[in-house]
Amino acid sequence: MNWLVLFDVDGTLLLTHDEVYVEANRLALNEVYGTAPDGPDVPGDTATAHTRRALAAAGFSTEQIDAGLTAWCKAFAAHYVRLLAGADTSHWEAGPGAHEAVAATAHPALLTGNPPAVAHARMQRLGLATYFPRGTAASAASGSSAPSSSPSRASGGATGRRSARSESATPRSTYRARTRPDAAASR
Repeated sequence: MNWLVLFDVDGTLLLTHDEVYVEANRLALNEVYGTAPDGPDVPGDTATAHTRRALAAAGFSTEQIDAGLTAWCKAFAAHYVRLLAGADTSHWEAGPGAHEAVAATAHPALLTGNPPAVAHARMQRLGLATYFPRGTAASAASGSSAPSSSPSRASGGATGRRSARSESATPRSTYRARTRPDAAASR
């Protein structure tokens, strides 16, 4: 049986707080919404859920938030990739056993609450990019509730879907991977 193994990024593959993320988010919020309100950090939250909560607390309506969310997501990803290019990430820490686990997996894919460009840039810095080709990340941070790309490309047939609200709020203090049988192998 073939398995598609989905790896989360924050708190699983990347254990270090990312200040580049904070600055890119601030820039994107100012660019799209004209302000960069702080919101409570909820472990396991998606980037879009955090942004929605912060903007709602600052008085933005659901309609105003929705109208700018796709633009925010694109701006956030662009700012992140640009800022990361000049950032020192030598202090970044991968999850214990992350390299070994991903290397031993036939069909790894990223499942993330961040825009795919952010997740892939982080994998590049952690030395894990060769295991996660671009286009194989399922993301709840595309400006909508649908994944931006199905993990099926990595598995040869399995499908994966999740909404921006379905990500677990359980803290991930130790390395773990979520698995799903490859649908193509079970046919």
